[in-house]
Amino acid sequence: MSLSVVALFSIAFFVILTIVIRADWKSNIALLAVLFSAGLSSYIAVKTFFGESFQEIFDGGYVFGTIPVRADALAGWFILLTNFTSLTGILYGRSYMKSYENQPGNLSLHFASYMINHFSMIGIFLIQNFLAFLCFWEIMTISSFLLVIFEHGKMATIKAGINFLVQSHIGVLFLTIGFIYISHHTGSYDFNAINEYSRSVGPSAGSLLFICFFIGFAFKAGFVPFHTWLTYAHPAAPAHISGVMSGVIIKLGIFGILRMLLLINMDYLAMGCIVLLISLLSGVYGVMLAIVQHNVKKLLAYHSIENIGIIGMGIGLGLIGLGLNNSYLTFAGFTGALLHSLNHSLFKSLLFFGAGTVYQKTHTMEIEHLGGLIKKMPQTAILFLIASLAICGLPPFNGFVSEFIIYSGLFNGINQEHILFSILMIGSVSGLTLIGGLAMLCFTKAFGIMFLGKERHLYHEPVHEAKNAILFPKYLIAIFIILIGLLPQFFVGIAVIPAGLFTAVKNLTGQPAEFFPLFQSISMSAFALILLSILLFGIRWLVASPNRLVSPTWGCGYTGPGAKLQYTANSFVRSYRKLVRPLLMMNKKEEKIKGVFPGPVGLQTNPYDRMEAVLIDFPIKYLKGFFNAFRFFQNGKVQFYILYGIIFIVLAIIISLIVETLN
Repeated sequence: MSLSVVALFSIAFFVILTIVIRADWKSNIALLAVLFSAGLSSYIAVKTFFGESFQEIFDGGYVFGTIPVRADALAGWFILLTNFTSLTGILYGRSYMKSYENQPGNLSLHFASYMINHFSMIGIFLIQNFLAFLCFWEIMTISSFLLVIFEHGKMATIKAGINFLVQSHIGVLFLTIGFIYISHHTGSYDFNAINEYSRSVGPSAGSLLFICFFIGFAFKAGFVPFHTWLTYAHPAAPAHISGVMSGVIIKLGIFGILRMLLLINMDYLAMGCIVLLISLLSGVYGVMLAIVQHNVKKLLAYHSIENIGIIGMGIGLGLIGLGLNNSYLTFAGFTGALLHSLNHSLFKSLLFFGAGTVYQKTHTMEIEHLGGLIKKMPQTAILFLIASLAICGLPPFNGFVSEFIIYSGLFNGINQEHILFSILMIGSVSGLTLIGGLAMLCFTKAFGIMFLGKERHLYHEPVHEAKNAILFPKYLIAIFIILIGLLPQFFVGIAVIPAGLFTAVKNLTGQPAEFFPLFQSISMSAFALILLSILLFGIRWLVASPNRLVSPTWGCGYTGPGAKLQYTANSFVRSYRKLVRPLLMMNKKEEKIKGVFPGPVGLQTNPYDRMEAVLIDFPIKYLKGFFNAFRFFQNGKVQFYILYGIIFIVLAIIISLIVETLN
């Protein structure tokens, strides 16, 4: 029996078992199912890194035809990162969802959807039949929707889920158009038909075909301006689902784009410039909006858009390298994009898991309501800090490695003979630098306001550190974040294998290896500095221990309450907000001071996505106005409805008579 058949029967078994088993075992069955699926698919994935291809052909009958199941190193890379994030997600989610044990029906649906979602993602990486691929894509979308709307009693959650579902299907529409176009001209549903057709029609037609597929997959990835669903779905979903969505589900869009690049013959130079510019816009726009957010999960959602932009910059750089026949640009672009996909899945899932832990202990996601949590939740604070440093691209953590590779490719591209490409590369380097600087500002605000200082509001119950079951998957992720930063050559060496599908560079010898000693020494130096600092503080703590006196921090002669004198999240970024005000939409609500003895006043700012206002809200407003002009037809009077029916029948008879006469 083939591996694929075993997997399909196992899916059905685990899903049925989750539905019928008692409530306290549902999470255990989900864990076993994900472990089984991850083990089976990882076995296939690891084989691809040793040059062994995997292929099985199924007879899909009259509807699907032959269904090829294939795996190469690209599929293997995404399978492995998906499996790791899904496993840490279910490990974290088992404990996170215990607070909902009084909802056994919801938990059954939730864990069944989690299993189906993981199985469908693996299927997307392996299946190369148009119709079967779209079926698995639809299963992934619906199961993701069910995971997002777990707290369906909240209107905001339902709206976020519907928003996600609608925009996902707009993306599916573009994918379907592309697949129908290929099958119409080739008579085949096999992915290889895309390659055959694009090579027969030339680069221009291939570029148009790629744009169609790029838009379809860009909706899932969250590129600007196809990103608006993401900032609603992430905050609405449970924390472990937000981590999985940001870590791997949006990476399905990146995988789809990379898969199309392997199949479509196009104008690589032109497409590379387009992808690079869209990605640069996504990165800068995402981090600009993230800074002014007051909800932790919404802030992290905008950073997903930013990091998708960084990954897209790598893809655009790789395409330009293919167009210029520059193997180093291709290597740096695609290797950086692939490695940053892994890195982002690690630090972003850790950040969402940390935010979820804070939410369960404080029952709020508003940054303005938090503060002083490092004393109550020290391990969560340190883990959140590690992920924050990693997402800012600072050594010795993993984000530094992938961004350094992309930087090196962009700097190398400046030396090209084409002046326009040099200008584009200089602009991209400046943009990537801006993204890194703004990310540091954002996470300085987020970590500082949440974990440092004093609490700004009284918590409803005592806040304490999470249990080991919650901390274990977060420590597991943090270990890999540090390992990739300290041992970059090993992980980049693995990433080169799938990147080698796009370029002739198959190993780390020659020019691609020149910068390894540099950034490995930077990571080691940064790690040594951190260890030295910890050692010095440890010695100071031991020396001062016998004479230590614990007392409140000196208040500079002012003994009044200090919580309201602290920086708020809003005031921390006030200078930045004033600087970029023309580019952002800020809904400001300010109470005026009245009377000789005024009461308490407040100021509230709510940032809004300008692109969402222009591309979604504005058209919907006028579409509603257009349809409202015809509301008089629905007046509630039965006589009018009967009249409409009679008119319709008469018109149908008249049209049929006219057609018959003309024939």
